[in-house]
Amino acid sequence: MTVVTRFAPSPTGRLHVGNIRTALHNMLWARKQGGRFILRLDDTDLERSSEDHVEAIRADLQWLGLTPDEEHRQSLRFDLYDAALKTLAAAGRAYPAYETTQELELKRKVQLSRGKPPVYDRAALELTDADRKRFEAEGRRPHWRFRLDHGAPIAWEDLIRGPQHFDPALLSDPVIRRADGSWLYMLPSSVDDIDMGVTHVVRGEDHVTNTALQIQMFEALGASPPAFAHEALLVGSEGKLSKRLGSLGVEAMRADGIEPIALLAKLARIGTSLPVEPVTDARPLIEGFDFSTFGRAPARFDMEELEGLNARVVHQLDFSRTDGRLPPGMTEEAWTAIRPNIRKVADAGEWWQIIEGPVRHAAAPEDREFIRAAAQAAEALDWTTPVWATLTGMLKQSSGRTGKSLFLPLRQALTGRDSGPEMAVLLPLIGKQESLRRLNAST
Repeated sequence: MTVVTRFAPSPTGRLHVGNIRTALHNMLWARKQGGRFILRLDDTDLERSSEDHVEAIRADLQWLGLTPDEEHRQSLRFDLYDAALKTLAAAGRAYPAYETTQELELKRKVQLSRGKPPVYDRAALELTDADRKRFEAEGRRPHWRFRLDHGAPIAWEDLIRGPQHFDPALLSDPVIRRADGSWLYMLPSSVDDIDMGVTHVVRGEDHVTNTALQIQMFEALGASPPAFAHEALLVGSEGKLSKRLGSLGVEAMRADGIEPIALLAKLARIGTSLPVEPVTDARPLIEGFDFSTFGRAPARFDMEELEGLNARVVHQLDFSRTDGRLPPGMTEEAWTAIRPNIRKVADAGEWWQIIEGPVRHAAAPEDREFIRAAAQAAEALDWTTPVWATLTGMLKQSSGRTGKSLFLPLRQALTGRDSGPEMAVLLPLIGKQESLRRLNAST
């Protein structure tokens, strides 16, 4: 069996962290199993879907490295859904209903007031042909419901949640097509999963009830359901998924300097027993992906933790992976020197400016004679040798200074900073003439 997974976003907005996590887990499972990962655009809502959002989803997935093997659009597949509805209706598994939204809401309130679950009463099944003609003469158009089979419990072995059981008699027959002819999520998704050979559906636990309903749809259409994995939803550090976190999208992450692989490393492991670790490519995430490691507790997503992970990723990032984001003229040698001291690639510009200059720093009065001696010693040195070690060794012997009193005034005069990259690496990048100029200017 070839494993096939799918990511099915609605092109009504940009991807956010919850969407990305779903896409990632589907991709990781497909890649680990040597299968296929499908992007299926759920654009049946023609009014709210837009081409701008389609292009944005494609761009976001490309930036993240979540490249699908196939792409499909539900708006081009309406004939398949029409045929499936006819098949279900002919088998008595789909039926038209004429209640208005207001009438359904009134029924719901009455049931709740009596302490009963608000389950649809199937009144539409009692309608005669004459009743239906009368409703249509009044201008009512039917919506269509899928008729659940109440004969046996709905059960499946969830890859994350374990054994699942639902009593179909306690569920409403779901609406699958609106009165205006537009499709809801349930039937098109099932039809597409069958037609595309989807073997595994990985999604949030808020879809568990949908899965129970769709399992019967698969069976009514003569197909075996795929395997399902329902993962715990994301929560924020404050204990619930905040509006800010829910709307935090790829565009915002990219603008904030988050590396795509850092975001993937975070989302691949939170909510599992595996540690979140800095990686520079997806291979460890693919190799380590295992549904048995997923917990049932909500997965906590924290932006501060992501930024810390991002820094650890940047500290391992090869020069070739900086994608032209470094300042013009910055070399691989300079990147290697600066990299351990920054949290985002964009921060390299600040240190490159320190290397390039100008740097202005006035030495403390008690350090000026020491800095003048340092300038004289530096001018006489061979700068093709390890100049920092030689220079500080000479000054230690001549001045008697050690530790902070030896190194800090030199660093301040040369960089204007109290800390930063190792001076042994930084000093050759600054160069002899610029180093001498800065030492002399600081006194």
